[in-house]
Amino acid sequence: MQEKIIKMIAGKLNKKVEEVSLDSRLIEDLGADSLDIVELLMMLEDEYGITIPDQDAMKMSTIKDVVEFMESQNIKK
Repeated sequence: MQEKIIKMIAGKLNKKVEEVSLDSRLIEDLGADSLDIVELLMMLEDEYGITIPDQDAMKMSTIKDVVEFMESQNIKK
């Protein structure tokens, strides 16, 4: 799941996969703005068939945060 999420985020933000790591910060390192983040979360929700609550979304600042949240949802994809 981690690799798939990294590929999705890299593609959305027009970055090479090699430029994105678990420690990458969405805003500071990858240049995402608030609209990019909303679109990323919507893309993840659609892909995995879940809803990401706003309070959880606000805690996600790194790729690791996103991956850990997604893994905590016990998704079977």
